[in-house]
Amino acid sequence: MIGIIMFFAALLLLLLGYPVAFSFGAAAIFFGFIGAVAELQPDPSLVGIMEEFFLMFSLMPFRIYAMMTNTILMAVPLFILMGIILQKSALAERLLESMGLLFGRVRGGLAVSTVLVGTLLAASTGVVGASVIAMGVISLPVMLKHGYSKPLAAGTICASGTLGQIIPPSIVLIILGDVFQLPVGDLFHAALKPGLVLVGSYIAFLLLLSYLKPHLAPTFKLPVGEKKGSWQQALIAILPPITLIVLVLGSIFAGVATPTESAAVGALGALLLAAMYKKLCWRILLDSCRETVRITAMVFTVLIGATAFSMVFVYTGADMLVEEFMLNLPGEKWGFLLLSMAVIMFLGFFIDFIEISYIVVPILLPVAETVGVDPMWFALLIAMNLQTSFLTPPFGFSLFYLKGVCPPEVGTLALYKGVLPFIFLQVMVLLTIMLFPHLYGLN
Repeated sequence: MIGIIMFFAALLLLLLGYPVAFSFGAAAIFFGFIGAVAELQPDPSLVGIMEEFFLMFSLMPFRIYAMMTNTILMAVPLFILMGIILQKSALAERLLESMGLLFGRVRGGLAVSTVLVGTLLAASTGVVGASVIAMGVISLPVMLKHGYSKPLAAGTICASGTLGQIIPPSIVLIILGDVFQLPVGDLFHAALKPGLVLVGSYIAFLLLLSYLKPHLAPTFKLPVGEKKGSWQQALIAILPPITLIVLVLGSIFAGVATPTESAAVGALGALLLAAMYKKLCWRILLDSCRETVRITAMVFTVLIGATAFSMVFVYTGADMLVEEFMLNLPGEKWGFLLLSMAVIMFLGFFIDFIEISYIVVPILLPVAETVGVDPMWFALLIAMNLQTSFLTPPFGFSLFYLKGVCPPEVGTLALYKGVLPFIFLQVMVLLTIMLFPHLYGLN
C-alpha cells in the first residue's frame, strides 16, 4: 500500500499549493526511502537501506537521457514557440474583429465567431493560455457591451480557448503519443474528427440557446460603412492561419514530414506571419523564446518528477495492486473504461494534464492491453477527457486565464456557471467516442 499512500500524499501536496514537479519528486524520494526500509524488514541497516534506495533509482539517469533525446517530445517547444509568436503578432485580434463583422448580424453570432476563431487558433497554435487570454481581452468586452449574458460570454471564451487540446497540433496529443508509443501523425489524424464534432456541438448549442432565449445572446447591428467589405476583411484575416494549418497538418497527413519537422515548419511560418504583419522585432523574438524555454522547462521538469514517482510506484508493487483491482471489475472492458474515464475526469478537477498523462495513464495502459482496448481509441478518449479538465472548477486552467483578464463585473461564479453547459457537451462527445467509435473511424 506504500505506492497508493504516496499517490494521495502527492495529491495533498498539490492541493496545498506546492509546485507539481517537486511534489511528485519529493513524494517519490520520501516514500522510496520508506519502501527501502520496508523491503529490508525485519533487520534493516543504514547501509542496506541506502543500497536499496539507490538501486531503486539506478535507472533514473538513463530515463532522463531518453527524455532529452526523444524526437517526439522535440515537437513540444517548437509548437509552443509557434503559438506564442502568433499570439504576439495579433493574429487572434485580427481574426476576432473580422469574424465579428461577418457573423455579428446573426443572433448569437458573436459567440459563434468566438468558437470559430478558437478553432482556427487551436489548429494554428495549440496554446490554450494564449487563446483564452487573447479572446478574453478582445471578445469579452464586445459581447458584454452588446448585452450578452456574462456566464454565456465567459463560458464560450473558456470553451473555445481549450479546443487546442483536442484539435491538432495539440501538446496533449504529442505527450499521449509518447506515452502510448503511437505515431503522433496518426493520433493527429484520428483526433481531427472528434475535435470538429465538438466544435459543431458548441455552435449548435449557441444557435439553439440564442433562438430559445434571445435575451442571453442578442443580435447587434453593424454600422452601414462596416457591412460593406466584411467578407473581404474576413478572408484576409483567415487566409494566413489557414495557410499555416495546411503547411503544418497537411505535411503530417500527407506523410511528407514528421510532427517534429512540421513543428519546425510551423515555427518558421509563424515568424513569417509576424513579419508580414510588421510585428516581428528582436523584443518579440526574445520574449517568445524566453516564454518557450520557461514552459518547456516546466513540462520536462514535471516529466522528470513523474518518472521518479512512477519508478517508486512500480517498485512498491502498487501498479500490480491497481491492475488486479481493475481486472476484477464487473463488465471487464466496459467496467475498466468507465472507471478509468471517471478517475481521469475526477483528477482533472485538481491536477494538470501533464501529470495525468505521465502518472495515471502508464498505470492504466497494461490493464487496457490485457482487456483488449484499442490503444488509439483509448488515447483519444483520454485526450477528450483531458480537454474537459481545463474547464472543470475549481482548478480549470482556462478559468484562471480568463479570470486574470476579465472585467471586475464578471465574477468567479459567472465563470463557473458559464462553463457548465460546455462541460456537459464535452462529456456527451466523449460518450459518443466511447459508444460509437466506428463513427470516428476507430475500432
